[in-house]
Parts: sequence; C-alpha cells; structure tokens
Amino acid sequence: MTRIVEKFAELPKFLRKPLWQWWHRTMNKYDSDNAANFMNYGYESLNGDPRLELTDEDEVDRYCIQLYDHVVNKADLKGKKVLEVGCGRGGGASYISRYYKPEIYIGMDISESSINFCNEHYNVDNLSFIHGVAESIPYENNSFDFIINVESARVYRDIQAFFNEVYRVLRPGGKLLLADMIYPHEIENFNKRIDKAGFKRISEKNISSNVVAGLDKDSERREYLIDTKIPKFLRKSFKTFAGTVGTSRYNNFASGRFQYWSYTLEK
Repeated sequence: MTRIVEKFAELPKFLRKPLWQWWHRTMNKYDSDNAANFMNYGYESLNGDPRLELTDEDEVDRYCIQLYDHVVNKADLKGKKVLEVGCGRGGGASYISRYYKPEIYIGMDISESSINFCNEHYNVDNLSFIHGVAESIPYENNSFDFIINVESARVYRDIQAFFNEVYRVLRPGGKLLLADMIYPHEIENFNKRIDKAGFKRISEKNISSNVVAGLDKDSERREYLIDTKIPKFLRKSFKTFAGTVGTSRYNNFASGRFQYWSYTLEK
C-alpha cells in the first residue's frame, strides 16, 4: 500500500479514480470528527515575512493554511466568485471563505464521501460544496473570477482537459491559482499544457524549500493524528501520504527529486 501511495500519479489512469475515492472514504471513516480537514503538505515562510494571524481555532492547522494563503494572498478575492477544483476535506475552502470574503466559494471534488463530509461539517454563509469531475466542470462559460487548485491537478486522468475546462469557465482576465508537486523532468511538459490551454503565466515559483520547512514543523502533529486514529496496518501508508519526516515522500521533497510549484495563470 505504501508503494501505491508513493507512485499514485504513475498508476494507470483507470485505477486512479477508484483508488482516490477509496482513500477518501477511509479517511472519512477514521476521522469523522474533522481533526484532519486539510490534506496538503503545508508551507512555511523562509523570508522573514510577517506571521499569518489566525484565530485560536485555526492555529492547529497553521502550516496547511499557510500553503493556501500563499496560493491566494496576492489575489483580491473579496466579493468575487471562486471555484476550488479538488477541495478534498474542505479546510482550505473554509479558510479562504472566512478570511478573504469572496461573494461565493464553491468547493468541488470527485469524492462523493468528501463532499458529504464537507456539507456536514462546514457552516459558512458564502461556502458550498458539490460533487464534480475536474475534466468536465459543471458550469457555463465565463462563470468564475478565480479557480483554485491545490495538490490535485497532477493526478487527473487528463490534465490538458482540466486546463481547457478551467480556461472555459473563467471570465476574461480571471485567474487560476494553482499549487502542486511535480517531478523536475515533468515541468516543461506541464508548462506546455498550461500554454496550450491559452493561459498567460503571471507567476511561477518553486516553493519546495517552503514545503519542506512546513513539513518539518508539522510532522509531529501529523504523526500523532495518524497514530491515534488510523489502524496500525495502514499507518505507514498514511504517514507516507502525509509526508512526515523520514518517509519517502518527505525525503523526495528534501532531496529535490520531487519539487513543489505554485502558479498564477491568467485567462
């Protein structure tokens, strides 16, 4: 199972959807009280930037929240229409809705169990969740000002179709705010797909060192959650998925074998 987690994006495309849905169902089964409402690797500033101010309730998820904040903090989301493709367990959607005050924020995910989880656990006026597929977004042309995508695009069955769909549903001048892990040899092709969809690359940044720093500081919390909630036979796989210190996923980030990039892309 650990090997499958590590090489998920390299598995045959027809296997990814059922495996991803199984993973989400398993997480929802063992974490029904919403202790782990984020699934990203986190972020820590290395440039002496002011520390992000969070409520006491949000402080426990600081490093995961900081990744979402890095993705959106240069954008003016207030009063805008925002769609997150691949919202997972909804923590990022809740954070952005509450702190950045968009007019509407819709979280969409391929996992029906995760959407059910989100609808049961979040009560924010401008926030809603729907089930949907990234390669066939269920909205009309020119529907959104911003689309957010965090640690999701790399595993899609057809990433070109995803970029094309995002371009279609964004309004002219709208932006895709994206962060994902990428092997160095994949970056050129990844960028070609972005360009082919018609996007202008406003910014692109390798934030691998920030992600490693976030994992360093958050690893103890992640391991505690896994050790207290997950059956013993699944813990190693979950720790690899979570990127805790010493796992192959963490080591790949730390060594540079795996990189982490953030993008701002404009229609």
